[in-house]
Amino acid sequence: MSTLSVTGITDVGHGESKVFVSACELQLDSSTEDSSSGLLIEGRHDSSHLSRFNGTVLGPAQDHGTDLSSQDLSPSPLNCAGTMDPADRMKLEVAADILAANTGVLSEEQIRLKKMKRQEDETARTSTLLQNHFPGAEAPKLAPEQLEMIKNLVAVQKQCNKSSFIDRLKVTPWPQSQDPLNREVRQQRFAHFTELAIMSVQEIVDFAKQLPGFLELTREDQIALLKTSTIEIMLLETSRRYNPAIECITFLKDFSYNKEDFAKAGLQLEFINPIFEFSKGMNDLHLDEAEFALLIAINIFSADRPNVQDHDLVERFQQPYVDALHSYIRIKRPNDHLMFPRMLMKLVSLRTLSSVHSEQVFALRLQDKKLPPLLSEIWDVHE
Repeated sequence: MSTLSVTGITDVGHGESKVFVSACELQLDSSTEDSSSGLLIEGRHDSSHLSRFNGTVLGPAQDHGTDLSSQDLSPSPLNCAGTMDPADRMKLEVAADILAANTGVLSEEQIRLKKMKRQEDETARTSTLLQNHFPGAEAPKLAPEQLEMIKNLVAVQKQCNKSSFIDRLKVTPWPQSQDPLNREVRQQRFAHFTELAIMSVQEIVDFAKQLPGFLELTREDQIALLKTSTIEIMLLETSRRYNPAIECITFLKDFSYNKEDFAKAGLQLEFINPIFEFSKGMNDLHLDEAEFALLIAINIFSADRPNVQDHDLVERFQQPYVDALHSYIRIKRPNDHLMFPRMLMKLVSLRTLSSVHSEQVFALRLQDKKLPPLLSEIWDVHE
């Protein structure tokens, strides 16, 4: 079974945050009866750009012929008096997206998600008409393999969360002093947040390597997917811990933070406000554990990430999660035909937040706040 370990914390001195020893290593490995192979992502004080690798990461061969067939989202044509024909409207929207893509406004993934949203909108209109005419139509059902996939995803995520909960005792305590001029107190707050971030990264990597297909990717593609998706998944996980009643975000049941606490830890309002706005928007969707787990899996297998080589294989691994989420939502929310595209558009919003995060990391460097080696490496911070 794949393992992920967190060792103790060592004090690196005043003015710097505490970090996990052993360079905050994350080991991605897979083992079979006959062989063992793994990938090691290691943050280092002397290098923050390249990762060190051991062996290969190809897991046991799996039958790629068992992929779930994709849902047919092609809309039936609808013609309403006094309105533009849907086909013509879609052509105009596609043309607009192509123009935006050529000007560098949208990524391929964003265009794909927007296209899926348009298709789902058309499907929703068609479904509404069908339900009005055939109210006794049979409700959709999850395929057995989809049900098994969802159960496994939720179970794996709970196990990863449990490991983080145990490791929470290793985190630098949040200082009780309110003195804004005390440099050591400011560093303790920063260390507290960065160590929580390290735990989150470890949890994400542990979850990713247990996704069917992930270890079948090349080690380069594994790292390319993780380095770009990690912050987005961290923000997704942050949003599910948002408490709208007190406008706080709670980590590991013990740590709750409002906007002021984030600012005290050294983050800028330009990053804090979007985090809370996104969290509030996600909270309004009332997603359950299965929907969050599926969204995270879809996010990890995003083929348009920088430096990904085998785009087709990544998309192939992603598609079953997209299909499962679509089917699951249709069953759970039969009367909300726009929930699926709304959820996918949240992934587009995460791309924007990821860009804001990059600006935040740059601002921290200007403040002479040094990130732990693991975070520097996974976020490509070059000292």
